[in-house]
Amino acid sequence: MISSYNRVAGQSVERLAALSDGIFGVAMTLLAIDLRVPRSNLIHSERDFLYALLSLSPEMLVYLMSFLTLGIFWVGQQSQLNHLRRSDLRLTWIHLTFLFAVTLTPLSTKMLREYLAYRGALVAYWANILIFGVILYGSWSYATHAGLLKEDISKEVTSAICRRITIGQSFYALGALLCFLSTYLSIAVIISVQLFYVISPWLEKPEGVAGRRSFDR
Repeated sequence: MISSYNRVAGQSVERLAALSDGIFGVAMTLLAIDLRVPRSNLIHSERDFLYALLSLSPEMLVYLMSFLTLGIFWVGQQSQLNHLRRSDLRLTWIHLTFLFAVTLTPLSTKMLREYLAYRGALVAYWANILIFGVILYGSWSYATHAGLLKEDISKEVTSAICRRITIGQSFYALGALLCFLSTYLSIAVIISVQLFYVISPWLEKPEGVAGRRSFDR
């Protein structure tokens, strides 16, 4: 009975993607809830207001970093789910574990915001990112070996996804190590890596553009 259930449960990729979208959306929203507006009793002039805004810049940087973190890993997870022809119960629980790490992001973000000068807070935040990468790499490896991918997925696509995770995690680890020099430097490097991943698609020529040019010729 249990064996039969395990074979038929957790096969819907669409339901898994829908659950992921909801959890990512909630986690991204919770990041902004802890942002504090300057207290009105401390604002008596435009100069005070501008100074208060500047004092919020560290919190805004951490918020930006966390939002980019969730955005990048949402794209990464959706890229994997889009290449699956079906799921199984084991893969479903792997992705549920990934979503558990997503729900921890607001907590690690708040911890880093409150203790920005402490290396321990930065390391804890990086550990959250490391969990993302390890689980995504493991989920893709399992899906590949379990025959859950669509039949038209090439080895180049499989290798590219693994390579992107490995390279990204290497840069995150480098950024985390810099916290022993300065936590602010560490955050700056991590955000720079994230912005590169955000900007890089805009630096490539869309396939449709290349196709139209060759057609025109």
